[in-house]
Amino acid sequence: MNECIVKVEELCVQFGDFFAVKNVSFDVNKGEIFGFLGANGAGKTTTIRVLCGLLNPTSGTVLIDNIELIKGKENLIKQKVGYMSQRFTLYDGISIEENMDFAASLRHLDPEDYITQRNNLLDFIDFKEDLSTIVKDLPGGIKQEIALCVALIHNPMIVFLDEPTAGVAPAARFRFWKLIKELSNRGKTVFVTTHYMDEAENCGRIALMRSGELIALDSPQNLKTKTFTKQLYNLNPKNSNYKFQDTSYFELLEPYGQHYHAIFKDENLTNSSSLLKDFDIEKINPSLEDVFIRLVEGQNR
Repeated sequence: MNECIVKVEELCVQFGDFFAVKNVSFDVNKGEIFGFLGANGAGKTTTIRVLCGLLNPTSGTVLIDNIELIKGKENLIKQKVGYMSQRFTLYDGISIEENMDFAASLRHLDPEDYITQRNNLLDFIDFKEDLSTIVKDLPGGIKQEIALCVALIHNPMIVFLDEPTAGVAPAARFRFWKLIKELSNRGKTVFVTTHYMDEAENCGRIALMRSGELIALDSPQNLKTKTFTKQLYNLNPKNSNYKFQDTSYFELLEPYGQHYHAIFKDENLTNSSSLLKDFDIEKINPSLEDVFIRLVEGQNR
């Protein structure tokens, strides 16, 4: 049976007349890799700040490991969560050891417990280099792995990763996601935002945010199945300079690199001689990127 570790009910965060987050509700289970996706300004980071005890909600209920986020209990929440942002997690001008020591001092960790935890985390990422290395001299992928260790230094139950692999090389991204999966296997709950749709496929469930509201929540496969109930096609123009003059054939037509992804109003139109003259047409399975474009960036938002 799944054990709920994060429960959010009717969460609202309001700044003046503006709702950064509006009536958002969801649960996250222990050990789950939970994806939180949306365009910039969708309310993802604001929600995470609330869940980390850094921002008080305007209204609604938030429980972290059955502790309600109310005034005076913020520190109890902070003990249970770790946070790694895309930026400002580490200080570039000091060493790895100094960064980790500083994080431990902020958490008031027992010195012996800290050293044990630090060694365990460095073993976890298979780090063999000198701890006196200045952070700015690290490759981007290694820097992010050290930042993950800093976020985990107090052994939190839940770790929030906000765009953790942005700007990191593909091989380093792949390695970082192996670490995320291993954290999940060890019972940690991982709450992650990303703009890489291939990474989002690794999540057990994905919540999609748009304009401060939660618009979809399901597994990657179910999101694709529910969003695309009709066959999706790839249209590859035979002439790279082709421009559509008539889009009346289509229920959906989205540019996808130099190709187009489309849903036809009538599937018999896929055999239209006028279209076959200009395109190679093939059936495809929808991707999470297709889901994101249609639900988050689509015309009906």
